[in-house]
Amino acid sequence: MAAVGVALTVFGCSESIPPPSDVAAPPQDATVTASKLAYKILKKGDGTEHPKPSSRVRVHYTGWTTDGKMFDSSVARGEPIEFPLNGVIAGWTEGVQLLVVNDKARFWIPEELAYQGKPDRPAGMLVFDVELLGIQ
Repeated sequence: MAAVGVALTVFGCSESIPPPSDVAAPPQDATVTASKLAYKILKKGDGTEHPKPSSRVRVHYTGWTTDGKMFDSSVARGEPIEFPLNGVIAGWTEGVQLLVVNDKARFWIPEELAYQGKPDRPAGMLVFDVELLGIQ
């Protein structure tokens, strides 16, 4: 998916994955970084290495707006994606670096770390479930 190299792009997915129960806002037990990215590890991986901003990563993900509307999903398409970590929205670049291979996390990405009000992009805080499958 080449569009991910610039920013995660809205895709019309035929299959909709239900939103998590905490899609509207990060729960109390989420970790919040200095940049206001909130995240929670959903499944611990078995890796030891974290990707760097210049790493190429392979992931499965699903993204929702805080009203529960799914706007993109590699899971629904049945195909993981691979991209350079420094070529996506800032919230992904920061968040995926916190993961090790096979970690699955939920990110609550504020608009300032997402699309920053760009036209034809999801607006506001975005929620992503991301599983790091590999680091190239």
